[in-house]
Amino acid sequence: MSEEAVRTAHGDRWLLLVTVLLLAAGLVMVLSASQALAYVEHRAPLYYFERQLASVGLGGAAMVVLMRVDYRHLPPLIVPGAAMATVLLVLVPLVGVQSNGARRWFAIGSLVVQPTELAKLAFALFISYWLVRRGPRLREWKAGFVPFAVLLGGAVGLVLLEKDLGTSVIIAAILVSAYFAGGGRKRYLAVLVLGLAVVFLAVVLYEPYRAARLVTFTNPFADPLGAGFQSTQAIYALGSGGAFGVGLGHSVQKFLWLPEAHTDFIFAIVGEETGLAGTTAILAGFVFFAVRGYRAALRAPDALGRVLATAITTWIAFQALVNMATVTDTLPITGVPLPLISYGGTSVATSLAAIGILLSIASRGRQSLLDSSRRSDAALDLGRRDWRSPLPSARRRASVPR
Repeated sequence: MSEEAVRTAHGDRWLLLVTVLLLAAGLVMVLSASQALAYVEHRAPLYYFERQLASVGLGGAAMVVLMRVDYRHLPPLIVPGAAMATVLLVLVPLVGVQSNGARRWFAIGSLVVQPTELAKLAFALFISYWLVRRGPRLREWKAGFVPFAVLLGGAVGLVLLEKDLGTSVIIAAILVSAYFAGGGRKRYLAVLVLGLAVVFLAVVLYEPYRAARLVTFTNPFADPLGAGFQSTQAIYALGSGGAFGVGLGHSVQKFLWLPEAHTDFIFAIVGEETGLAGTTAILAGFVFFAVRGYRAALRAPDALGRVLATAITTWIAFQALVNMATVTDTLPITGVPLPLISYGGTSVATSLAAIGILLSIASRGRQSLLDSSRRSDAALDLGRRDWRSPLPSARRRASVPR
């Protein structure tokens, strides 16, 4: 294998390592948190774990392929991918599978696909490509900000049709971070964030159940058996874990006390079984992931890499932050999974594919820095050779025998 191929294959080893560690922790916790529910619903304790393992295998394969492919070869696929994601988002409220009063999934036999997870990657790719092509016009009001605001509103609106406020917030964060990395004006960015805050608040107040969640968030123990049940059970799980937890597999809350124990609220089971030490390790893992991801964005060899790496890193890190804040009752319940940890086939597979692209950007950025360093060293060596080359003086030339 050539030296260039070796550099490309390695990429950011630390970013890859933290991804694998978080993924391994997620598999362990899904195995532990899902067994009781899997036995009750399917008479098979490993039902959810086996499906998660298959999704990890699929996503891992996608990550390996994408980290070795130059991300600059992706643009021909970006527009068709975004169009397909948009069609799926339009169709899912009409013909999707209904669960808990919402239609967010397509079911093909035993295969269940959540289009909003695919849309995160598709929209991150599309908006990054669009922002880079817009170039200096992005800083203009009519030519840059207004078209971007329309695209953002369309993406968020499609997700809100599925009554999925949490995912719409994540997609908004992805697109806004891309706009910032692409060079958008800060005052336009402030207008954008303020507008989104107003829209999301209006959506919360419009739906009674969302308004109830907002009220419950301030004091979940006011109605511990009703609207505050999930939050209080999560707090009980975190509190009972103490410093080092009750031990892997020994959770009490996973025995049908805590709803969504293996999906959106798996972080509570992490706290119960591994304690403050385990939750701190998970939090530190995502912080380290964010540091390496934004580092890859800063070192990207071109604008597309910079914007895309920022969007993907914001997606994973911000979603993790929102999930952990929800479980600890720092934010109202939003219903987003913990990336790489929570059960969810589409979520983990899509996240791994996105991380593969991020690793590709990191490897090309590293290669660009190495090539630049070599060129600089070569120029310095050339200068030293010229400076040190002895030139015959007039006296020496005069003493040369004729």
